[in-house]
Amino acid sequence: MLFVNPRASRCPYPADLKEVMSVGSAHESRDWLSSWEHLSQDATPLWELPGIAAELGVARFWVKDESTRSPLASFKALGAPIALIRLILRLMPLESFDPKGLITGRYRERLRDFTVISATDGNHGRALAAAAQSVGCKCVIVLHANVSAEREAAIAAYGARIIRIEGNYDESVEHTAKVAQQNGWPVVSDTSYEGYEIVPRDVMQGYGTIAAELIEQTTGDTAAPCPFTHVFLQGGVGGMAAGISSYLWEIYQDQRPAFVMVEPRQADCLYQSAIQGRPAKATGSVDSVMAGLACGETSPLAWRFLEPSIDFFLTIADHEAVTAMRKLAQGSANDIPIVAGESGVAGLAAVQILVRDSEAARKIGLNSDSRILIISTEGATAPTVYESLVGESDEAVIDRQRQWQKRKHL
Repeated sequence: MLFVNPRASRCPYPADLKEVMSVGSAHESRDWLSSWEHLSQDATPLWELPGIAAELGVARFWVKDESTRSPLASFKALGAPIALIRLILRLMPLESFDPKGLITGRYRERLRDFTVISATDGNHGRALAAAAQSVGCKCVIVLHANVSAEREAAIAAYGARIIRIEGNYDESVEHTAKVAQQNGWPVVSDTSYEGYEIVPRDVMQGYGTIAAELIEQTTGDTAAPCPFTHVFLQGGVGGMAAGISSYLWEIYQDQRPAFVMVEPRQADCLYQSAIQGRPAKATGSVDSVMAGLACGETSPLAWRFLEPSIDFFLTIADHEAVTAMRKLAQGSANDIPIVAGESGVAGLAAVQILVRDSEAARKIGLNSDSRILIISTEGATAPTVYESLVGESDEAVIDRQRQWQKRKHL
């Protein structure tokens, strides 16, 4: 279902929001992480898919492919590490740590007794565990019942201690808060709640790197008009969407692109927030094949940015995401095959739904002049799940991707 947000604004980027998240702080975060061994030194690919654009009846269609961001295979590698660095700098100001020195392990002996904790659906916890291992501190990760054993193993591989609970993601967040209080461990979460906003802000700020790369890969000039008319963003608790939309809003001001939020139907907390005009809970079971988006409660901090910037909210079914995964993996003579995970394809699934509904397409302004961006936030973070849904392994898709690139360069 599509909801048109009556509170969306086309005004210049508000000063009160800029005090919380800004392009300047995003650039600083990008610089601090530039030396981390688990991050690629190159920008992630921005693939243009003319074949899909033609099928959709739009002018241009791009996919920002975050699967190559790091060995972690997810955009989360930009959030958790910078939040951990900033947390340590705040808690230990007299140590005079160098931010780049922290992420390269220069102070590991001084931090070996320091412990952080977080709940996760998978990708955030994996990124935090990897960052803690690099910094030299301990990490505890709380997993809920729906996190696969494959994702648990990927987190544990970075030395994290795992705590399993029954229940869903939101219950794991509550359990994390209790364990943290009992042990005096700071929480490094990507969702905010009452009295807890600084760390989630830092996580969101890290995602500005994606937006900075998008401009560098298209116009290369922040003074040029926005290359995109529509940007489709995944839901979850709202952190990634807030980080990217705030960056593009600050750069393009009242000429920003239209932002479209996409969520699983059974994890519709942002959709419900838009309807109610306040941070709200999901109305469904929350359990979704789109594991990274299976969140039941909106981050209040993220909502401060999303309420005035997201123009449209849309929910999709699990099977529509799976169809989109297969579409990107398949590729064509004109379109490179792409490995995109269950949560990474939400944007494409949404566009495919909209173009089949002429009234919805009219409301959102989709037409032959539209220039659409989606962000594939993850690759095959659970390879077994990916293969079962797509019908072939991520290695097979990557092999066809290489073959496609060779043919194009002949």
